[in-house]
Amino acid sequence: MGQNATIDANFFLVCGLGNLGQYCVSVLKEFGVKVNAIEVANIPRWEVPDLPDLVDKLVIGDCRQPKILEQAGIRQCRAILIVTSDERVNIAAAFAARSLNPQIRLVIRSAQENLNELLSHNLGNFVAFEATQLPAKSFALAALSSETRGFFTLENSLLRVVRVEVDVSHRWATRSQIHEMNTAHRRILAHARAGNPLLKSFYQWEPHTQILRGDTVAYIEVSDRLTKRTVQPVSSLRQSWGARIAGMRWQNLRHQLSQFWQDSSQTRRVALVGGIFMVSWFLCGTLLYKLQYPKISFQDALNVSLVLSIGGYDNLFGQLQLPFEIPWWLHLFSISQTVAGTVFVGILYAIMTERVLAAKFQFSRRRLPVPKADHIVIIGLGRVGKRVAQLLQELQQPLVGVHATELETDILSTMPLIIGNIKNSLSRVNLATAKSVVVVTDDEVTNLEIALMTHASNPTANLVIRTVDPRFSENVARLLPYARVLGVYALAAEAFVAAAFGENVLNLFRLNGQTTLVTEYQIEADDTLNGKLLAEIAYGYGIVPILHAKASQSSSKFMPSDDIKLAVGDRLVVLATIEGLQRVERGAIASPQLLVRVESALTSEAAFEGAAVISRISGCDMHLARTLMSQLPGTLQYPLYKHQAHRLVSELSKSQVQAYIV
Repeated sequence: MGQNATIDANFFLVCGLGNLGQYCVSVLKEFGVKVNAIEVANIPRWEVPDLPDLVDKLVIGDCRQPKILEQAGIRQCRAILIVTSDERVNIAAAFAARSLNPQIRLVIRSAQENLNELLSHNLGNFVAFEATQLPAKSFALAALSSETRGFFTLENSLLRVVRVEVDVSHRWATRSQIHEMNTAHRRILAHARAGNPLLKSFYQWEPHTQILRGDTVAYIEVSDRLTKRTVQPVSSLRQSWGARIAGMRWQNLRHQLSQFWQDSSQTRRVALVGGIFMVSWFLCGTLLYKLQYPKISFQDALNVSLVLSIGGYDNLFGQLQLPFEIPWWLHLFSISQTVAGTVFVGILYAIMTERVLAAKFQFSRRRLPVPKADHIVIIGLGRVGKRVAQLLQELQQPLVGVHATELETDILSTMPLIIGNIKNSLSRVNLATAKSVVVVTDDEVTNLEIALMTHASNPTANLVIRTVDPRFSENVARLLPYARVLGVYALAAEAFVAAAFGENVLNLFRLNGQTTLVTEYQIEADDTLNGKLLAEIAYGYGIVPILHAKASQSSSKFMPSDDIKLAVGDRLVVLATIEGLQRVERGAIASPQLLVRVESALTSEAAFEGAAVISRISGCDMHLARTLMSQLPGTLQYPLYKHQAHRLVSELSKSQVQAYIV
């Protein structure tokens, strides 16, 4: 194949057909493009059903080898997704791909942030993600069980995606129409009447619909906080105290003692038994000396027994002749008490020495105590679990982590942590009073088992489960309808594919049962967005512009006006589903259908102003707008989208021009 082979814009290559690679192929095929793949060996079992039929050409071999890459058509590819589980292989394959095709877009799987940044500068047209960390926010948000559905940072400002049910006490209950809730810091994404699900398409709501009690509204806003700390109501406090009192019953106390014995180490068990034995021996010695010598005080009897218990036999009987008469059996008891006390003191010294040494080497590993109630339990602190914990700590949520093996001292050092067998550790995290439980170990079957145990212990807890296998995910979702079942690779694949098309994916979250991508565009001359109004982009492509910056200006504008027309060099950040990105990629914009008829203008100044409003909102030529306003009544022969048309009529009314939608 020649060095100057033509790039095919609809040709992609995926290297590594593990779980992530198979999902990437599946999502790519939804765009209707050609997808070749490279895998180091034949795959005995496909995780994604019917995937062999989706791959146009499968090459078996090492994706780092130029010969294998050329067999897969690297020179014609628009983008290559290198998503094997070995980062070294991914980086080596990226260099090989760049040498064979200088124009190809490189999308690789790598968690080496510093290296990824260096590679981006040196390789160019390069982006790297860590698949297991991309969906971490989805797990964190699911654990919150709150109105917040997504959050991310742009231009040092925090943006929050919220889904809320409007009740009589909500501040929006007094609003008359939905469009009135759109502000310079907020955009409405979706609306549904009480009892109806939110539509998955953005902006599918009627602008002049009145808000009613029970309605559901989804929106995005610029916010300075993510969550509000919940104040526990008085009734909950009473229930908490009642639970504590109930826990003091003999049956529960016996269970707790039994659990303590099982969880204790051998050293602690010996110390406990020895302590009980010595206390009994001490009291028995006090009683025997008091009974044998009635004339001595009870305090003297205690003193004698204490001296013998700490090895003070020679202080009492160290002379050649006994200083006082003592029966043989009491003498023998005194000797036994001294021997037992000496052994016990030795045990205490050994335990104290062990603890001091342990404290010396593990002082920095001391953890906070486990929260008592209304906390989040994270089970499994691998890559996903660690990132979820970090996000929840940023949200100032009470947490406790459970992991099978010890973590490094500098990892999540401020979070309570239980180390050991995960199933046995569940009894130590106050599971019955937890708010949420996030199960994110690397073993799907273990996650399912722990989820069932958790639900049995706390049926009201918000349960979030990590899965990988799509069929397993579906089965678990049906088996546990009360749980949030999230597939890591299914969530991450959409971000990898979106990046392969050239978009810069800044973040992603789940809304209305689908993945929403926060995507950045730099407008180019041949871009399908160039020269279009933001209204056309929003309502024609079904994506939501949330930030715009002109090429000539350093400042950015949140929730930009629909009247802005994009130009080369502009920066635009949008919310979009994978389908919305697909429409932008193809230029498949929906056609506007509505016309606006202008009846009259109150004054000549109103007519002049009305022409400016028509040109600004519709995007039509100013000459067309002035011609219409000079020949009233008349219909603007320039089709508009529904929200555009409603806004135009509203703005014309403010300018004393009467108009309506045809």
